[in-house]
Amino acid sequence: MTLTQFVAKNTFRNRRRSILTIISIGVSLLLLTLMMTIWRAFYIDSGPPESALRLITRHRVSLTFALPMAYREKIRAIPGVVNVAPENWFGGRWKDDKPENFFPQFGTDPEEITKVYTEWKIPPDQFQAWIHDRTGALVGRTLVNKHGWKLGDRVILQGTIFPTNLELTIRAIYDTDDPNAASVMYFNQKYVYESVKYMKDQVGVFAIRVDSPEAVSRVARAVDDTFRNSPQPTKTETEKAFGLSFIAMLGNVKAFILGISLAVVFAILLVSANTMAMSIRERVREVAVLKTLGFTRGGILALFVGEAMSLALVGGILGALLATFLVRAIAESGQFFGPGLRVTFPTMLVALVVAAFVGFASAFLPSYRASSLNIAEGLRHLG
Repeated sequence: MTLTQFVAKNTFRNRRRSILTIISIGVSLLLLTLMMTIWRAFYIDSGPPESALRLITRHRVSLTFALPMAYREKIRAIPGVVNVAPENWFGGRWKDDKPENFFPQFGTDPEEITKVYTEWKIPPDQFQAWIHDRTGALVGRTLVNKHGWKLGDRVILQGTIFPTNLELTIRAIYDTDDPNAASVMYFNQKYVYESVKYMKDQVGVFAIRVDSPEAVSRVARAVDDTFRNSPQPTKTETEKAFGLSFIAMLGNVKAFILGISLAVVFAILLVSANTMAMSIRERVREVAVLKTLGFTRGGILALFVGEAMSLALVGGILGALLATFLVRAIAESGQFFGPGLRVTFPTMLVALVVAAFVGFASAFLPSYRASSLNIAEGLRHLG
């Protein structure tokens, strides 16, 4: 029998304890994998390459304050700016207030928005139908699949912020590699302007496309400098930074995720260390017998550490797989973090590395002590 076979045989010698340990580690690794996935979605994913060329300009004080439409041409005149599209959040209610029926809705300039978001793929005939229909809507593929919509369907949005209802007809569907970006509805902002007179020539944010990544910071400073002393000063930031500003409203999310992750690792370590200490304490006489049979100190150490790492890795694989299914369910629901949330292979690999480390760290000290016992002392042990 090889050492690997011996480890596999002894790992489940106390089946109930081993299964409970695996379940405990699996639940902990599920939570850790979920936290790492959220961290990656918030702070690591950069979106499509085209997003590196985009800036978002809003009111410096708050998103609740609008900007004048006149800013658009002044921004367009700044060197490095290629396109400027207005975006107005509507926030209407579709059907009811259930979270699954909520989706982002923006009024915009139909011809300009597609020049800013160049990665969108829209059939030419659908695009022409959209720009020629004042009440037409452009909808992302993710949103269409979720609600079973098709071209020509009527969607009525009940105004919750603005005193008007929008009766929209789906004229075009766009595809993009970013699932989050494909869960938005766009319509012609003039439709709202006609119904809500005080919103005419008012804009929530401007989406700006620049000519090169090097121009991003320069254009952002130039835009804000242009309107620094105006009654409506601006704040211009990258598309990624704009998205993170919403997360910052929740507080120090980074510290929260890091704190939970460290607590999870510590909890796993305690569970695994307790299990291994009990297991090794019960097998002191076995250690003496193994030494009598010719097992070296290093071989016994490898045996016990291998058992602990095997248990931890099985629990880690279970937790990572469960996290994958959980994240997929969250993404498909369209709530919380959006359809782009997913567990990647590097995330799973990190979770398994953490599991292996916990198994090693929890078992090394008690295993080292057990392997150091002399044969006579071990045979006299009655534990």
